[in-house]
Amino acid sequence: MSKTFRVFVTCDIGDSLNELRERGYEVEVYPKPEAPPKSLIIEKVKSGIDGMITTLRDQIDGEVFEAGKNTLKAVAQIAVGFDNINRADANRYKIPFTHTADVLTEATAEFAFFMTGMLARKMWPAEHLLRKNQWGYWHPYLPFLGDEVTSKTVAIIGTGRIGLAMIRKCSGFDMNMLCYDPAYENRDYIKAIQEIMDLRLARGITKEKNWIKYVPFEEALGEADFASVHVPLLRAGESATPTYHLFNEKTLRLMKPTAYLVNTSRGPVVDEAALARALRENWIAGAALDVYEKEPLPADSPLRDPAIEDRCRLMPHFASAARITRLSADPNKGMAGRCVQGLIDVLEGNYGGDVTKMPYVVNKEAFQK
Repeated sequence: MSKTFRVFVTCDIGDSLNELRERGYEVEVYPKPEAPPKSLIIEKVKSGIDGMITTLRDQIDGEVFEAGKNTLKAVAQIAVGFDNINRADANRYKIPFTHTADVLTEATAEFAFFMTGMLARKMWPAEHLLRKNQWGYWHPYLPFLGDEVTSKTVAIIGTGRIGLAMIRKCSGFDMNMLCYDPAYENRDYIKAIQEIMDLRLARGITKEKNWIKYVPFEEALGEADFASVHVPLLRAGESATPTYHLFNEKTLRLMKPTAYLVNTSRGPVVDEAALARALRENWIAGAALDVYEKEPLPADSPLRDPAIEDRCRLMPHFASAARITRLSADPNKGMAGRCVQGLIDVLEGNYGGDVTKMPYVVNKEAFQK
């Protein structure tokens, strides 16, 4: 490689960065766990870096792209989502940005399933009871009972990659599934899952017939014991079927008072003020969230209300935080590896230098001929 590329990384992503160093790249990593201030990002971009590795915490917009005009060639995001990157500005400055889709599918789906079970079986309040030394007797239904997950009905809201992975996991627990997707219905996949369910019944593996089907959103919420959210964040004007505040006061009231909500998609899909009210007033039985309207979750968030803490599980956006998924240098397995490969593709002109053919580039439309 005749040119030495300079790259600024807004957080340490592990050994995958050695791939860049071994290729002769000059790599500077922001050393603190917190996000670097935007002023520092602009300073680094102005210094003439060729590429940047970013996270969802970093606001990358026209101000950043202007600072890197004629020098910045690529932004590689270590995440599936890219809400922090202004796509229109990236296109205006003709700077491709990449993301790390696919590799976190299974990790996120299994995390959503684990949160479902944790909520339903009341594991958090049960452990706190024991740790506070308040477990003084055994009783068949006091101080509280949880709910089984097996054979219950789950609403899968969004049947993209992660939604389909969640379906596979729910089918293993003999759950019935109500599927809703605002954009595309993968009926062949749903049919295949039903065939597997039917075979399990025919071979005596299960004792009751289970089912899966697509239904309207309102029906899915009204009949489900659990609702697991797997839609992208789409605001009004961005799509004919926006998902911003898809779960709001009106739609939360459609759910059964015994139902649970799990969100591992995007925070703004759920109106947090409405959800807090739903929990306080017992419209639903509980919720578990890994994503929020504002991250980190503000100290004054209504979700932190002590009155609902026994029914509201709050996780720090770490559904994909499994060792292989986050840090593997193999781009087929790890976010870090895929992030680095996406950057290499752009900077080194892989795929004949055709950005539209690079698999991890998001904004291909800016480079259509």
